[in-house]
Amino acid sequence: MLRVPRMLMIGSAGRNVGKTELACAIIRSFSRDHEVIGIKATTIEELNGECPRGGKGCGVCSSLSEDFCITEETDGPAGKDTSRMLEAGASSVLWLRCLKSHLAEGAAALLKRIGPDALCVCESNSLRRVIEPGIFVIVKGSGSDKFKASAEAVRGLAGRIVESDGKSYDLDIDRFELVNNAWTIVEKATAIVMAGGASSRMGVDKSMLDVDGRPLVQHVFNQLAPHFDEVIISANEPSQFEFLEVPIVPDIQPGQGPLMGIFSALLASSNDINVVVACDIPRISVSLIRRMIGKSNGYDAVIPVSGKGKFEPLFAVYNKSILRAMRDVLRRGARKISDVFNVAKVKYLDIEDTTCFENLNTLDDYEDFIERENDKP
Repeated sequence: MLRVPRMLMIGSAGRNVGKTELACAIIRSFSRDHEVIGIKATTIEELNGECPRGGKGCGVCSSLSEDFCITEETDGPAGKDTSRMLEAGASSVLWLRCLKSHLAEGAAALLKRIGPDALCVCESNSLRRVIEPGIFVIVKGSGSDKFKASAEAVRGLAGRIVESDGKSYDLDIDRFELVNNAWTIVEKATAIVMAGGASSRMGVDKSMLDVDGRPLVQHVFNQLAPHFDEVIISANEPSQFEFLEVPIVPDIQPGQGPLMGIFSALLASSNDINVVVACDIPRISVSLIRRMIGKSNGYDAVIPVSGKGKFEPLFAVYNKSILRAMRDVLRRGARKISDVFNVAKVKYLDIEDTTCFENLNTLDDYEDFIERENDKP
């Protein structure tokens, strides 16, 4: 998988859903201050000259005579997707046509052609199988739940499913931003960093452990802040975290565990959707958080499940709708977060890559993490 954080990739659930309109709107907005390359990728099943949609087709499939081909749009027919990108302000537009079996090779050649520092907006479903862009969204028609095969294959990798009526979208263009030379979406959500634990196994306050010259809690905060409307810290010593210059929310009733911390922070949050992250998880997978947010509609919480059915309630998404269930559990004297799951509508998400939840419980964990960080090139 090729990581390309300066690529924003847009897929489509079907035809005529507004994918190119979205790409052009983003290019139009960002080309005022940046040089943006437009990319369109077309995957072809095999060199047999037949159109997968039936009939004579448009000639794209039959005209490919090698494993892949990259061409540059100059002044194509009006209304053509690539021409529209040029009209929107793209500095150049490239079209990759590629056999499905040689997609990785075609992607590598494309990236070599545009260079490592190029800022680009790419239309493709299939290319997501070999490239991890800064952001990947799939556009679907309003009121439709149909996904064509190429979109269904990468649906689980989408940071957002964007609904469109062909002209407008349920995601504001202003939500797309460039942060540290990478595309991101600023989520209308609150990130809650849990920093009120006793750190009993660590023996020292883990939130203040040094990571590259700054406290661990700031290391976590810095990874979250660019991607959310709001960040708050759940902690019972507000003065300790004033340097972060964000709201510090103490427990309504201290000494009752993380459930009370989450409950108190949710009450203080400005958003319905909230991401709860423990301050001792040093590497934050924002892409996984986006997946969880994308699956949160209609649920009180989205809880990752790793390993042998192990819940990860301190790296999870909570809707404010769960407050009633939390209040009821707390009132009857229960303290386990899992007690809430029994009386709430919860979406459990199986996660194979458990490194997303690696946390620092002991000094050995911390020293091992620092050693691995120092070994990075």
